Amino acid sequence: MKNLLLFADVSGKLDPTDYVGFTFFVGSMAMMAASAFFFLSLSQFDRKWRTSILVSGLITFIAAVHYFYMRDYWFANVESPTFFRYVDWLLTVPLMCVEFYLILKVAGAKPSLMWKLIFASVIMLVTGYFGEAVYTTGTGPAIWGALSGAAYFYIVYEIWAGSAKKLAVAAGGDILYSHKLLCWFVLVGWAIYPLGYMLGTEGWYTSFLGTGSVDVVYNIADAINKIGFGLVIYALAVKKQNVIS
Repeated sequence: MKNLLLFADVSGKLDPTDYVGFTFFVGSMAMMAASAFFFLSLSQFDRKWRTSILVSGLITFIAAVHYFYMRDYWFANVESPTFFRYVDWLLTVPLMCVEFYLILKVAGAKPSLMWKLIFASVIMLVTGYFGEAVYTTGTGPAIWGALSGAAYFYIVYEIWAGSAKKLAVAAGGDILYSHKLLCWFVLVGWAIYPLGYMLGTEGWYTSFLGTGSVDVVYNIADAINKIGFGLVIYALAVKKQNVIS
């Protein structure tokens, strides 16, 4: 653990076949580049959209910093950095939920919608961590995984068919289109996380899924989901800014 330092020099330890390490490098740099892009573009937007772009930059920046740590943890221990992943997700996933509220404010979204999504995301992550890192024997992973899955499906329901969907339909146009894109990120992009949970723990699902590491897929999914979320928000802000102009 003493070598677990931010921006540590691990170049001499790189193995050309270490695809996990490679994707940690690519993921950290991609998300740091995205953060610079979002932060530097803030000045081109009015106050109405600046918060959304700022949140997008914070999501990728927080993830990038954690990825530098996770990268070094991987090279030092050659094992999945579960703790750091959940710290990253506990900060970035609620912020991704905030983005739904921010784009739906124009349709009258209340802060209660934001807090419902944030609460569900925290439950999803805390219970997931318990099952993957704390209660790892017996029926623990399956029980905690079921609770985590229930919170995930609540978020899916809320944005696809619940009050968030109704607000998006009421707003129509670019808001509805962007909302749908974000919904697809949650439904398809986030689906890799419960799959990875089941592959990394023992439960009733092990008999047909088996076990294994999905760090490479986690790394790719993290970059696509977090940067993709931000780009959807950025594209919406550009459209709305041009309309106002």
